[in-house]
Amino acid sequence: MPRLHANLPTLLRAMLAGTSALAFVASAQAQETGEEASGGDSTALETLVVNGGSGGVITAEGYVGISSATGVKTDTPFLETPQSISSVTEQQLKDRNPQTLLETLSYTPGTRVGAYGFDPRFDAFFVRGFDVTYTGVFRDNLRQPGAGSSLYKNEPYGLEGVSILRGPSSALYGATGAGGLYNLITKRPTEETLREVQVQLGSHDRYQGQFDFSGPANETDPVYYRLTGLLRDSNTEQLGVPDNRAYIAPAFTWQPDEDTKLTVLGEYTRTKTGGTAAYYNDFYNEGFGSVTDFFLGDPAFNDSIQNQGRIGYEFEHSFSDALTFRQNLRFSALHIDADYVYGWGPYTDTSGVLHPDLVARHAGTFDERLTALVFDNQLESRFETGVFDHTLLAGIDVAKVNYKALGGEAAIDPFDMNNPNFGGSIATPSFTSSNKQDQWQLGTYLQDQIRYGAWTLTLGGRYDWVWTDSSMTDLTTNTTTNTSQDDRAFSGRVGLTYETDFGLAPYASFSTAFSPNVGINRQTNQPFKPTESTQEEIGVKYLLSDYNVLLTAALFNIDQKNGIFWDVVNTVNTQVQRGKLRSRGFELEATTSLENGLSLTAAYSYTNLKILEGSAGTVGNYVSSTPFHLASIWADYTMPEDSVAEGLGFGFGARYIGSSYGDDTNTLKNDSRVLFDASVHYDFAAIDKKYEGLRLQVNATNLFDRRDITCTSNYCYRDQGRTVIGSLRYNW
Repeated sequence: MPRLHANLPTLLRAMLAGTSALAFVASAQAQETGEEASGGDSTALETLVVNGGSGGVITAEGYVGISSATGVKTDTPFLETPQSISSVTEQQLKDRNPQTLLETLSYTPGTRVGAYGFDPRFDAFFVRGFDVTYTGVFRDNLRQPGAGSSLYKNEPYGLEGVSILRGPSSALYGATGAGGLYNLITKRPTEETLREVQVQLGSHDRYQGQFDFSGPANETDPVYYRLTGLLRDSNTEQLGVPDNRAYIAPAFTWQPDEDTKLTVLGEYTRTKTGGTAAYYNDFYNEGFGSVTDFFLGDPAFNDSIQNQGRIGYEFEHSFSDALTFRQNLRFSALHIDADYVYGWGPYTDTSGVLHPDLVARHAGTFDERLTALVFDNQLESRFETGVFDHTLLAGIDVAKVNYKALGGEAAIDPFDMNNPNFGGSIATPSFTSSNKQDQWQLGTYLQDQIRYGAWTLTLGGRYDWVWTDSSMTDLTTNTTTNTSQDDRAFSGRVGLTYETDFGLAPYASFSTAFSPNVGINRQTNQPFKPTESTQEEIGVKYLLSDYNVLLTAALFNIDQKNGIFWDVVNTVNTQVQRGKLRSRGFELEATTSLENGLSLTAAYSYTNLKILEGSAGTVGNYVSSTPFHLASIWADYTMPEDSVAEGLGFGFGARYIGSSYGDDTNTLKNDSRVLFDASVHYDFAAIDKKYEGLRLQVNATNLFDRRDITCTSNYCYRDQGRTVIGSLRYNW
C-alpha cells in the first residue's frame, strides 16, 4: 500500500493510525475536562443511551423504522434520506423467528430470495435484479467481503435488525453494488438488564438452544455487556445435508461520560452443512428445465465445515455539540473445508457407449480462507452558514482482504438413476489448483447535508484506490500466473428532499457505485474488473406519526457494467463477468404497529432487468430468475388484555413471486407462485403473573409445502419445502 503524506493534521494522522486514535481522543478529553473527568457522577448512568451510535442501529416503534445511520452514516430520519431505505426491526425478527438471513429479508421490497432453491450453504440474494451477495452485505456499517465460496454465515438470532439502503451507495461506502446494501446490525449491550433463554424443536429433527444476556456489569462502573449464544443440531429436507451450528457473540460497551463511548463486538461461528444441496438436472433425457428427484451429490461425500470469527470496535467521542469523531474497525477471518459430488451428464464408458440412465460424476474438494481488516474513520461537524444548517461528514476508510483457495476434482463411479448407489467409498481428490489474492482499498469521502427550512440537499463524493495482486497456480504442472491490477474511481450522490409539516417527504437523487471484485475470471485468467453502476431515483415517503404508519414509494433506473454472476452450465459453476445491464422499476412499502395489537408490513415491486451488452443470443433479453413482480404481506395480531383469549396471538404472511425466465436466452420460464407463512404465540402471563416472561411460539414457513422448480442461469432447483419450528422462550 502506498505511503500516505506525513504532514497531515494531527487528528487526521490519528484517524489513519487505527487504534492510536483512541489514545489521541482520550488525551484531548483529559485536557478538555481536567480534574472533573476523574470525579464522575454515578447518577449520570441512568440517562446514558447505550444502544446507539454509528453502526446503523435502527430507531423503531414496533415494525416501523424511523431513523438509522445507514442512509448517510449519521443518525438521520428516513424521511430526510434521499434514497429508498427500509428496515427489518427487532420486533419483526421476534414475530417471524427467521432461521436464515434469506428468511429475514423475504418481506422487504425488491428482494429476491430463493433463486437457487433450497441451499443452506450461502445467503445468496438479489435486489432490484442485481446480485448483492458479494458486494451488498455490510455488518455494522462496515463492508463484509466475500470471494468464491468464502461467504460469512449470518445468524439472525445475533441481529437486532437490518437496515436496507437500495441503489448504488459508493459515495459513502466504497465497494458496493448496483442493488444497494443490507446493513446487518449486531446485538449490542443494553442499559437495562436483559435475560433470555429459549429452546426450539422443529422439522427434520431440529433441536436448538439459545440465550441472550445483557445489562450493566455492576452498579457503579459505566460498563455494559451482552453475551448471545446458540447451539443447533439439525437435519434438513435433503439427505446428507445437515444444518448444525454453534454460535457465541460477546460484546461490551464502556461509556465513561455522555460524550465518549467504546463498544467491542465479537463473534465465533462453526457451521456444518453439505458441500452441495441441489437435485440432478436431466438435460440429456428431458431437456433443459427438468429436475429429477435424485440428489446431485452423495451423502457419503458431502461435508462443508466453516469456522469464522469477528472482532472489532466502534468508538465515538463528541468534542462538542458541533464536532464528533468516530472510528469503526473489524477484523474477520473464515476457513471453509468442503467435499462434494456432482453429476454433469449421461455416462459414456471406455468403449464410447452412451448410457442415458447412468450419470457421469465427479468428486471435488476445496479449502478456502478469507481474512479481512476494515476500518472507517469519520469526523462529523454541525454548523450554520447564514440561513443554512450543515451536517458535514469527512472520512477515510481502509480495507485489506486476503483470499486463498485450494481445489481439486476427479472422476468417480457413475450414478444409476434406476438403482441409486449412494454411499460407496469415495476418495478425496488431490488439490490441482491454488489461487491467492491480496487486495488493499483506500477511500476518502465527504458529505454535506444542507438544510433550509423543509428542504434537505445531500451532496456526497468519494474517491477510491484499489490495489490487487493475484496468483493462480496449476498444481499438476506447477505453473503460476501472477497479475497485478490498480483501480481507482470517483463515486457520488446528490439528493434533494422536501419534508412537509404533516410527514410527507418527496425526494429525488442520483448516485453511483464502484465495486472492486475479489477473484479470478476463469474466462480470461485475469482478475475481475470493477463493477460500476449509476442510478436515478425519485420517490416519496409519508410518516403518519400519530398512527405509527410509514408509507414509501420509489421509481428507479439503474445501469450497471462488468457485473459478476454464477455460470453453472457453460463454465461448471464458476463466476463470470458480463457487459451492461439496465434495471427499471418501482417499489411500494407500508409498515405499521398499531395500539390495538396489530402489526403489519407489506411490499410490492416491479423490476424490468435487461441485458444491454452480453454474450451472443442474450442482448435485449431479460436476466434469468428476475421476477417482474414481487409482493408480500405479513401481519401479526395479539388479542387485547381484556378479551377471553388474552395472551393469544396470530401471524400470517403471503409472498408472491412472479414469473421470470430461467436463462438469459429466455427459452425457459419460471412460473409464478405464492408461498404462505404463519405463526401462533401465547404469553403465559395471561394465566398468572408468576409466568411473566414465558412465551410459546410456533412458526411455519411455506405452510402448504409448495416445492416448485426455479431455474437460474440455465440450471434448475427446487424451492425449500415446509418447515415448522416451535419455540419456548423465557425472559426475566
